Amino acid sequence: MSEAEGAAIALLKRAVELDMSKRYTEALVCYKEGLQLFLGVVQAVADKDKKAKYRLKASEYLDRSEKVQQIVDKEKENGKYHEHIKIEANSTGNSYDSLFGRFLDDQVTMVTLEDPYIRAHHQIVNFLRLCELCVRKCPKLKKMSLVTSKDPSNEKEQEFKLQELQQSLGKQNILLDWQFSPTLHDREVRLDSGWIIKLGRGLDIFKPPEGKMVLGYFDMDLRKCLETTVDIFYSK
Repeated sequence: MSEAEGAAIALLKRAVELDMSKRYTEALVCYKEGLQLFLGVVQAVADKDKKAKYRLKASEYLDRSEKVQQIVDKEKENGKYHEHIKIEANSTGNSYDSLFGRFLDDQVTMVTLEDPYIRAHHQIVNFLRLCELCVRKCPKLKKMSLVTSKDPSNEKEQEFKLQELQQSLGKQNILLDWQFSPTLHDREVRLDSGWIIKLGRGLDIFKPPEGKMVLGYFDMDLRKCLETTVDIFYSK
C-alpha cells in the first residue's frame, strides 16, 4: 500500500466514524480530503480489476458525502442543526482551527465572542489566537466583537492589551470593539454566516505547557486540554 493510499483510507475511515457520530460537518471535511487523495490513487492504479473496484468504492464514499451534505443543508434550513463534541481531559488535536475552523470562510464578515474570562494574560492570548485564525481564514472579515468582564485586579492592563490588539487588527482594516458585562455567563462564538459555537469553558480550554521547550508550546493541536464540551448550532 502506498503512502497516499494509506492516508486516503485513514481519512475516509475517520469520515465514516464522524458520520456515524453525527459530527457531519467534520465528516464532510474528511470525505472531501480523503476522496481527493483516493481519486489520485485510483488514477495511478494499472490493474483494471483493482481500478474498477477502487472506482466503485470512491463512488460509494462520494454518494455518502453528498447525502451528508443534504442532511446538513436540511437541518440548517429547519433551524435544527446541532453537533456535539466532547473534549476529554488531556486530549490533543483540539485547536480552535480543528474545532471550528471549517466554518470560517469568505461568508464571514463579523465574529462575536462572548466569554466572561478574557481577562488574564493567557486568556487574552487565546483571544488573539482566535483573531489570527479569523483573519487568516475569513478574507472578507470586517469586525471582531468581544463581550467579556472586567479584570478587577488589573483593569488597566486588560484594556491596554485589547487596545494594542485593536490597533493591530486596524492595520488589516478590521474593527475590534469590546464591552464589559458583569452578568455575562454565556460562552460562545457567533459568526454572521449563521454558525454558533457554544464553548463549555469558553476559549480557556488548554492546559499550561509542560515546559518552555516542549511540543504544544505554540502548536495548540499538540497542547493538552481540559475536559469540556463544544456544541455547534446554525441559526438563519
